[in-house]
Amino acid sequence: MANTRKIITILLRLLALGATLSATVVMVTSHDSADVLNIKFSAKYSNSPTFKYYVIAEAIATGYSLIVLFLSSKSLVWRLIVILDVVIAMLITSSISAALAIAQIGKKGNSHAGWLPICGQVPKFCDHVTGALIAGFVAAIVYLVLNLFSLHAVLSPLFPAKSYADRS
Repeated sequence: MANTRKIITILLRLLALGATLSATVVMVTSHDSADVLNIKFSAKYSNSPTFKYYVIAEAIATGYSLIVLFLSSKSLVWRLIVILDVVIAMLITSSISAALAIAQIGKKGNSHAGWLPICGQVPKFCDHVTGALIAGFVAAIVYLVLNLFSLHAVLSPLFPAKSYADRS
């Protein structure tokens, strides 16, 4: 049973590492340009502080995932991992929320503020941002599952399940 838990945890952490790394790489490589009324318009992630925050948060989660993979499960630091997993999940969720809001404005615009949509002019950029956000959502879901799995592993010794024979 202990080996099964360890294997599932490692697989979830590898999946989280892959999702956060791909979100970071896809967002960093997102750029496109277009000519609008003879003016060169360039779109890249570094033009928006929100997208910069998204990249930094995903990069932190990537580094954290990589470090945790090499920690021994017998070390004292491992007890902090459950708390740090929650912090990383919240960081990823907040960065996705912020980036999704800006992506929505880029796609639909905001008629009340007079902001025009840009995805019609720079579709390659918008496709990259969409891909990065999807990878970020996958990472957030994996961290949620990892948190639930860790919580179950921590609480199961406190509340042992009764067997069928004990119930009667």
